Amino acid sequence: MIFDVDPEFSNSDEWYEALPEDSRPAKEQPFYHLLAENEQSYYVAYVSEQNLIADYSGEPVDHPDLPDLFGPLQDGHYPLHFQLN
Repeated sequence: MIFDVDPEFSNSDEWYEALPEDSRPAKEQPFYHLLAENEQSYYVAYVSEQNLIADYSGEPVDHPDLPDLFGPLQDGHYPLHFQLN
């Protein structure tokens, strides 16, 4: 679930350099802050636009940070509590 966006890369050079060189995304594209999960944990991710994958499942998000950022699910969307960028 996306909760903020940077018009282009805005993280540290150290973070960027830690990515494998052959798969580093271009910095000149939007980067998204999102609530993410996998089978083992919940986390906050920073993802380039080219690496986003849409979730069309319609299933509710079950991330523990969700109530801090969003209101309850309404008509298939979660209203953002406040504007970040």
